[in-house]
Amino acid sequence: MANVPSAGFGADRIWRKAIRGNSVTEKRYRSAWNPLDPDFRHTYDKTNSMTNFKIQGLLLAALLLLTGSQFANAQHHTKADIVDTAVAAGDFNTLAAALKAADLIDALKGDGPFTVFAPTDVAFAALPEGTVENLLKPENKAALVSVLTYHVVPGNVKAKQAMKLSAAQTLNGQRVDIKVKGGNVMIDGATVTAADVTASNGTIHVIDRVILPSTDTIPAVAKKAGSFSTLLAAVKAAGLADVLMGEGPFTVFAPTDDAFAALPAGTVESLLEPENLEQLQTIIKYHVVSGRVFSDAVVKMSSAETLAGESIDISTKNGGVMLNNANFVSADIDASNGVIHVIDAVLLPPDEMSAVETASSLLNMAINRGVPLFNHGQPAATAAIYEVAAHAVLAMEGVPQSARQALRTGLQKMTTVHGSERKAWAMRYAIDDARNAMTASMATAGH
Repeated sequence: MANVPSAGFGADRIWRKAIRGNSVTEKRYRSAWNPLDPDFRHTYDKTNSMTNFKIQGLLLAALLLLTGSQFANAQHHTKADIVDTAVAAGDFNTLAAALKAADLIDALKGDGPFTVFAPTDVAFAALPEGTVENLLKPENKAALVSVLTYHVVPGNVKAKQAMKLSAAQTLNGQRVDIKVKGGNVMIDGATVTAADVTASNGTIHVIDRVILPSTDTIPAVAKKAGSFSTLLAAVKAAGLADVLMGEGPFTVFAPTDDAFAALPAGTVESLLEPENLEQLQTIIKYHVVSGRVFSDAVVKMSSAETLAGESIDISTKNGGVMLNNANFVSADIDASNGVIHVIDAVLLPPDEMSAVETASSLLNMAINRGVPLFNHGQPAATAAIYEVAAHAVLAMEGVPQSARQALRTGLQKMTTVHGSERKAWAMRYAIDDARNAMTASMATAGH
């Protein structure tokens, strides 16, 4: 005889069928089905034994799968965070002590995710004698925080991704340089000796050296470079040295000494006179933008508001970046309170700009506005922007005749070609010709 549960059962009772040979009797029980019920007897024939064996096997497999899943979840939930992972490794005792002294333990135990370039105890020991002890002193906490946060990048950056980067901005604000050399990933000259150590809130890459951020402010970095003497003299005369030595952060577009020398004779000397203080301050502030703006962000901008309250136009030409009519010479020079980009011309605010510079800036702005519209299928809007800009420049005094003629030719051609795309291109060619004419005119005039 075999007692089996019936196919249907209610909340408080089930049917059981007692099978004897070919006869079936039914019993109703008031309790729910319970295999442990003493009245629930089991007898098996060969077929039922095999069936129950298979069912037991499936139940066992399901139990094992459930247990494995629960174990995996337990592992996930108990995986150590970055700090505990580093401590457990046993090679980062100095790093752990430094994090504690800097009160950064809780931060790196947070959700993150973080990517930590972790120097070993050997790496710290390689620093000049007394460096670590000095950094751990309470009075040097700010310097210690600066060094440690320079080793942390926000986000979860794996080695494969890091190898595609040239730099990464740290929690310090400054960037670390990333290079691949001889198959090794280098972080500011330190070699990654072990990569992709996974923690619950990020990734650790072990490095063989302590990397150090710049401790010099913007004026100090400029002074060490040796090619910004005129700029520094102007900053001092304008009373802005303390500002640029402050906390910031700032982005400075720094003209070289050659850029200042290219101004008309006597311009710099005149600006340095006490009676021209306000004018000088405006010009210096026109080279400074609030915040750290690295070059990869600059190239995506069409303009940037300066501390002078006026915006500078940003464009790209022949693969290079231009600010108004100045070219980038070099970029992303880190300072403790910002970043410096070197340019080859002095930027002049709109009130200080010549008619030619103002006209050229206006045409640059038209291109910056028009190109994205054209690329997104709006050639008519692009043509309209170019046309308005051309008429505005033609209404200005002091624009070279050659530039005027180029714009007039473009406007005339717009009336003879058909289709918005052709009209936009006709004006774009005309604007480029006008800009080239104005650039030649400024070069002749010494601007």
